[in-house]
Amino acid sequence: MIVTTTLTAGRAGRPVGELLREWRDRRRISQLDLAISAEISTRHLSFVETGRSKPSRDMVLRLGEHLEVPLRERNRLLLAAGYAPAYPESGLGDPELAAVRQAVRQLMTSHEPYPAAVVDRGWNLVDANASVSIMTDLVSPTLMTPPVNVLRLTLHPEGMAPYVLNLGEWRAHLLGRLRRQVTQTADPVLTELLEELLTYPCDDPVPEVELPGPGDIFVPLRLRHDGVDLTFFSTVSTFGTPLDITVAELVIESFFPADTATAEYLRAHARHGME
Repeated sequence: MIVTTTLTAGRAGRPVGELLREWRDRRRISQLDLAISAEISTRHLSFVETGRSKPSRDMVLRLGEHLEVPLRERNRLLLAAGYAPAYPESGLGDPELAAVRQAVRQLMTSHEPYPAAVVDRGWNLVDANASVSIMTDLVSPTLMTPPVNVLRLTLHPEGMAPYVLNLGEWRAHLLGRLRRQVTQTADPVLTELLEELLTYPCDDPVPEVELPGPGDIFVPLRLRHDGVDLTFFSTVSTFGTPLDITVAELVIESFFPADTATAEYLRAHARHGME
């Protein structure tokens, strides 16, 4: 198992107290509330944030836990405080993650003939089942050069965008998810991705707030494939108790048919692919 050791101390060498205060502000938690939940005094927390007191390794980990800091960022907090990273970052192909790979593959295979894909923290495609071809067949081959970014694949004018019948609605949904992820993680890579996606053209109205229409219970993906209109809804799965950064950042998105016609088309498309 590989432990990441190439991280710089904090963000551009910033002290751990400043980083902790930033995460507390990001989570909109008062010093008093954090001190109570972490079972420390408000005075001690104030001293840590202002740099008057150096936190112990256990204190950094405890505050990171109560602030729901992502594992990758908890390692950065530890480095900023002068400690070694606590959370390993394995390669997905490493032997230690064999059970994870098997579980992911089993989930995707069992989801056939409906599409399912696995992405990493940057929305790059890690794995997918065969039925995802119903989406990727629509895009320019240039967008399929690894690493394949699924948000770019979906919203780029040479990607799925021209075939998404409710592009404005689906674009708002995806960008909303990405904005929330940027807020939760403070990841500069995701910030750059968001800025890029915002430059992509979209002729459809993009709602600022997702509001349900009559009978709506989810934001659908309406896709035209070979002249047939398909409608999907999706679910997102993550690992419940990860202690490895790679595992913590994996997301499995599974698409389901939202109507009988879509289900029948997907089953027929899968049968045709096996012939």
